[in-house]
Amino acid sequence: MLARKRIAHRTAAIATVLSLASVAGQASAQEQAEGFALGRFHPAPAGDRMFGVQSPFAAGEQALHLMLLADYAQNPLVVRTDEGNDDRGSIVDSQLLLHLNGSFALWNRITVNVDLPLALQAGDAASVDGSSVAAPSGAALGDLRLGARVTLYGGYFDPFQIAIGGYVWLPTGDPDAYAGDGSVRGTPQLILGGMADRVVWSLAAGPELRSSKGFVNVQQGTMLQWGGGLGFLIGPERRLQVGPEVIGSVVLEDVQKRTMNIEALLGGRYRIGDDFEAGFGVGPGLSAGVGTPEFRVVTMLAYTPRVKPPEHDRDHDTIVDEKDACPDVPGVADPDPKKHGCPAPKDTDGDGIVDPKDACPTVTGVADPDPKKHGCPAPKDTDGDGIVDPQDACPTVTGVIDADPAKNGCPPPDKDGDKIPDAVDACPEIVGVLDADPAKNGCPPDTDKDGLRDDNDACPMEKGKPDPDPTKNGCPTAVRVTETEIIILQQVQFDTGKATIRAVSNPLLEEVAGVLLDHPEILKIEVQGHTDNRGSRAFNVKLSQARAESVMKALTQRSIAPERLTAKGFGPDAPIGDNKTDEGRQKNRRVQFNIVEKAKKQQQP
Repeated sequence: MLARKRIAHRTAAIATVLSLASVAGQASAQEQAEGFALGRFHPAPAGDRMFGVQSPFAAGEQALHLMLLADYAQNPLVVRTDEGNDDRGSIVDSQLLLHLNGSFALWNRITVNVDLPLALQAGDAASVDGSSVAAPSGAALGDLRLGARVTLYGGYFDPFQIAIGGYVWLPTGDPDAYAGDGSVRGTPQLILGGMADRVVWSLAAGPELRSSKGFVNVQQGTMLQWGGGLGFLIGPERRLQVGPEVIGSVVLEDVQKRTMNIEALLGGRYRIGDDFEAGFGVGPGLSAGVGTPEFRVVTMLAYTPRVKPPEHDRDHDTIVDEKDACPDVPGVADPDPKKHGCPAPKDTDGDGIVDPKDACPTVTGVADPDPKKHGCPAPKDTDGDGIVDPQDACPTVTGVIDADPAKNGCPPPDKDGDKIPDAVDACPEIVGVLDADPAKNGCPPDTDKDGLRDDNDACPMEKGKPDPDPTKNGCPTAVRVTETEIIILQQVQFDTGKATIRAVSNPLLEEVAGVLLDHPEILKIEVQGHTDNRGSRAFNVKLSQARAESVMKALTQRSIAPERLTAKGFGPDAPIGDNKTDEGRQKNRRVQFNIVEKAKKQQQP
């Protein structure tokens, strides 16, 4: 019975279930259980396509194939009670079989094979129903296997092949080490398979004839073996093969889950050069039969000469010999039957122009309609302006095409040096910028978009209005922006003693709102209200707060986000003029816009 409790949803019950009838009635003197050949994985002959499923072909006329294969099985023999709650231990918890495998192929029809295994394994002895079940340890020789098969139909490269064959095991192994059966056994097989373009497949089945014996209430004897494999050939030379294999068997004398073996293997093998192949595969056990491991790992290295393709494509260029003008030399397709399958013309300089058509076959060149220049280097273009030196009147200075040979390749006239030729420069004597409007192309920009060019704008960064005074032309009439404040050049007018804004101040507030919309980098403004010192301080503070809030409300009504604004009344506490004079008091009755927070300027990379 299986030794360790398995997780309920595990894909396959890996260990062996060995029935226990009654433990209480054990005799004091225990009987030693007879061992047997535990392995259920039988390596295919060297030179075959699969790890554990025979192929139906013979790999060569007279070809020797040698292989060293390592096969590791985890927990292939474990004992527990039927109820699964009496763990009797792992009889074999690890088994490594090293196979020295050799094959010889004759006349593309017959294959003979020999396989000698060496077992390295470990486990724990157990007592089951009065029988002592020994555990193996160390190394033990396995049963020597002799094999032969005859291909009845199809060749190595055919999509469908049939063969009959089989193996005979000689009792050279040690049964007590679970490496041998103690008697001769054998299996005849029917083998099918083939190759279809980049897919190979194999199926094999037959009875394994072996002596009948019981092993702790589980019958061992003649069984039906079967297996199937599928491989996909990858790469331009098809050196890599990957694909799955499934193998299985069932004891015919006692068909039940404890005598049924199924396991899968996903593997790959890679051909190294023409003579060697390396492979690796891993997969789980899918049943609870004796010998089925929890998982199996297979790796191999083989000397296996590549089988040559059929004569109809001797040079492996995929062009059949009947249509290949050069059947012994790999070539390329060509519409000319006399060149079809022949090597492509040589291109010594690697410029993509074959030597027969290359006027300069040893020097990298370019295509040219003139056969005398075709494939020769293009004329030099020193200044990189696209006009080759022989046609460039200014070969060391970037220029433009000109119908006049004396000017071709020379820079166009540009008096102001703004890289806009005078011919298309609306301001040829003033440094300017490109503009889609021909009337503005090459002229200074209008940075603040107030309709006045920067060269005529005394305040090019702030929207303003025309003014006959050059020092004021383009400057704001009511609002200026500094780093810390939006300065208003007029006062916001309120009704006397109230926070009501007079209509006369609407244009001023429109301009303040416009400035805020033009300067999104200003994140927070404090709208400050101030008064003179006439009247009580408490009244003035309240009045200045109300006036600041009225201005803030007027700005939000002009599309300024409320979160950009705060209002604070200072009353008479922050005078900027002398409260003893009418002029000073007039200055103190004011609204200020202090910049509290600005977005940080991004550093230039």
